[in-house]
Amino acid sequence: MSIVNIQLPKMGESIMEATVLKWHKKVGDMVRTDDTLLDIATDKVDSEVTSTADGVLEEILFKENDVVSIGSVIARIRTSEEQKTYTPPPSAPPIIPTSIKEDILIESNNGTDISVPFLPSDSTPKIKNDGVKFYSPLVMNIASREGIGMEELASIPGTGSDGRVSKKDILNYISERNNHKRENSIPYPKPISNNGYSNNTFTSQQNYPNNVEVVEMDRMRKLIASHMRNSLDTSAHVTSFAEADVTNLVAWRDKIKKDFEKREGEKFTITPIFIEAIARCIRKYPMLNASVEGDRILIKKDVNIGMATALPNGNLIVPVIKNADQLSMIGIAKHVNRLANQARNSQLQPSDILDGTFTFTNVGTFGSLMGTPIINQPQVAILATGAIKKKPVVMESEKGDSIAIRQMMFVSLSYDHRIIDGGLGSLFLSAFVSELESFDINRSL
Repeated sequence: MSIVNIQLPKMGESIMEATVLKWHKKVGDMVRTDDTLLDIATDKVDSEVTSTADGVLEEILFKENDVVSIGSVIARIRTSEEQKTYTPPPSAPPIIPTSIKEDILIESNNGTDISVPFLPSDSTPKIKNDGVKFYSPLVMNIASREGIGMEELASIPGTGSDGRVSKKDILNYISERNNHKRENSIPYPKPISNNGYSNNTFTSQQNYPNNVEVVEMDRMRKLIASHMRNSLDTSAHVTSFAEADVTNLVAWRDKIKKDFEKREGEKFTITPIFIEAIARCIRKYPMLNASVEGDRILIKKDVNIGMATALPNGNLIVPVIKNADQLSMIGIAKHVNRLANQARNSQLQPSDILDGTFTFTNVGTFGSLMGTPIINQPQVAILATGAIKKKPVVMESEKGDSIAIRQMMFVSLSYDHRIIDGGLGSLFLSAFVSELESFDINRSL
């Protein structure tokens, strides 16, 4: 008889905590290896934690809605045979580098998705090693960023293990502190609409008119809202537009899609064609495959293209196709289908949405002709394709001009004007349009 400890697994470099959503097993239940024990949620994605042993669930150490640190023991399983207690290899504790090397993603209004750089070791608040309280590097970075001293930090009640202050605790404290400051500031006159109540955002203390339906944002919508607001506050957004003749591209896709589905057992959408074209353009203009860190530009060698995917509940997630420039069209198509299906069925793993370097979104899926997409931080560019429409177009030839019916599509590129000027952004966009318009209709798959 032995006890196996089940620990919360590591789910990405920037993920340090997770929230327990739901336990699928209860104390006393028989479990088998790879059985789902519980669902968890991080700042990035929902996921499952499975059993690493056969036996009886002896103890559950965290309740639903508890916030748990990565590596914490969350449950214990009593096995019928002697076996070595399972403990994942310990990961090295986070080290604050002396120079800014990597951003930490924290949950803010989203539980946010604000990119907070590591602070140099000489600027990080020091903690006396007196055993009174421990603060994680993430909490210390947030405290330093918000101007919270050690005395104020010590006053924050902690809900983590052994009363430790978690990311959620300090962010809640910051939110309440900011609200308190706003309430004590000199109020501006509230604009009154024709129906007699304020146009300002309602607070939880206000009474709502009978003709107003109140819908609480779910966790993912809060993440999206904060991430988008943070992006606008971070990058100098500029959007350029172009129009592409995709007649040959559409005809080729219509020609091969039935054979592809029969041979591969899955559908062939137009998305892989766009992603292949983006990857080729990134190789020509690598500056759009970068991020900004202070006064430095980090140009990424890997071409990892995220594709914005709508979920059944109306939210959005961006799974990432890794090394898209090294994949064939069939390879891209299979990745697109797999990630889209897993996203819609809540089966994405944290690794599926990490390390994106450029994002693509198809606003035309919902009938929009064009859009002005918001950059997915810490990236510096995002490309959107609009709806494909038949239009009369002037065609030039050696015999003169003529009017023909063509399949046309607007394309928009939002980019960070801090490092990408209009010339470079337009060159990239023109290269993408050229890739689409020169598509070989006789190409084999």
